[in-house]
Amino acid sequence: MQDPTFLILLALSDRPRHGYGILLEAKELSGGTIRIGPGTLYGALERLEDAGHIELDREEIEDGRPRRYYRLTRRGRGVLVEETQRRDALVGLAKRRLAHR
Repeated sequence: MQDPTFLILLALSDRPRHGYGILLEAKELSGGTIRIGPGTLYGALERLEDAGHIELDREEIEDGRPRRYYRLTRRGRGVLVEETQRRDALVGLAKRRLAHR
């Protein structure tokens, strides 16, 4: 899983968010090191929704424009947990290897 996808799922782990809110949360979660562009975001949201990892929570009209809020599904939470464990294992391996040098 690529970092932007991981951050999108992580951004939705605590509450539903709309697209721009996801962008802001992902930027904050990464400490500003990873910036997701709108094209990347909306393509990823479509793929994640098709895979059943996220779903539409609600749609609101703000300033005359629809704003779609997404939430993590049970399947999406499971994928996020698995990816977090995978990344944690890789970090542990890297730390062990670097400690021996």
